[in-house]
Amino acid sequence: MKERIAFLALLGVAAAYPAAAHHSTTMFDHAKVVSIAGTVKEVHWTNPHVAIFVYGSLAAGGEPTLWLMEMTSPGNLVRAGGWSRTSVKPGDKVTVDFSPLRDGKKGGALKRITLLETGKFYTADIRAQERANLEEETPAKPAAK
Repeated sequence: MKERIAFLALLGVAAAYPAAAHHSTTMFDHAKVVSIAGTVKEVHWTNPHVAIFVYGSLAAGGEPTLWLMEMTSPGNLVRAGGWSRTSVKPGDKVTVDFSPLRDGKKGGALKRITLLETGKFYTADIRAQERANLEEETPAKPAAK
């Protein structure tokens, strides 16, 4: 009996772990959009948020550094943004438009990423795509006559 209770407790903790990693989008300054150019170093296609690490700089000739670009979940990106696990890969040369972190650290909420080799771009809107029932939105009712 004790083993079963311990197992169920462990299962509950493991199930709650992804929710602990989820957070609000208020850490990003959505009123601003800035751009960097650089090279994709890593792509983390995982829940609850996809993350892309880009080694780049804000200005041409600027000192490159590692930036963390955060997006919504893989499922939301596939449904609403046309993304796939292989849309962006390490080594890709890119430009990224993003809303920066409010604390000034190197990162932000990705808005658009463009692959320089092909010109193909992908968009993401973490604020809109994190709304509940994204895929179940109903159109507005017409005004009464």
